[in-house]
Amino acid sequence: MFREMRRIAQQLEKEESEQILRDATSGVLAVYGDDGYPYTVPVSHVYQDGKIYFHCAKVGHKIDALRRCDKVSFCVIWQDEVMPKERTTAFISVVAFGRARIVEDEAGLRYIADLVGKKYSGDYPELCQQETDEVIAANRMYCVEITVEHLTGKCGREVMEKRKREARGKA
Repeated sequence: MFREMRRIAQQLEKEESEQILRDATSGVLAVYGDDGYPYTVPVSHVYQDGKIYFHCAKVGHKIDALRRCDKVSFCVIWQDEVMPKERTTAFISVVAFGRARIVEDEAGLRYIADLVGKKYSGDYPELCQQETDEVIAANRMYCVEITVEHLTGKCGREVMEKRKREARGKA
């Protein structure tokens, strides 16, 4: 169903791709937008147990698109070093494909808001809890859960070659 990566030698191991998703603080969500145009939007996310989570407003382009079509793609650029002399970049990126579900029930909202709060404001749990309580009481938030169906990570040849050199130096 999903294409294999063309440059398979540059593919990251699944575990590394998942770690990048866990550690990254933002990614770009791609959805089927208005009039068939792709719509991409950066989001702060959490990755856990094969799922990507984020919260968002209850109205807008993103929610409208998710209601129209649950198929999404999500991309994280972990490293992007321009190498002008070599006319290339040393990059590491991850792309996920999956199905999105809009979470509206209070238990689900609290669960996802807690995950997001721990990742981005872990030192301030009482403030996160207060904000979650206020937003839920005001009925101003949805959360989204993306079940990842396909995940690939890729690094540029320069990154791959550097890793090989470092591995040889350790041997």
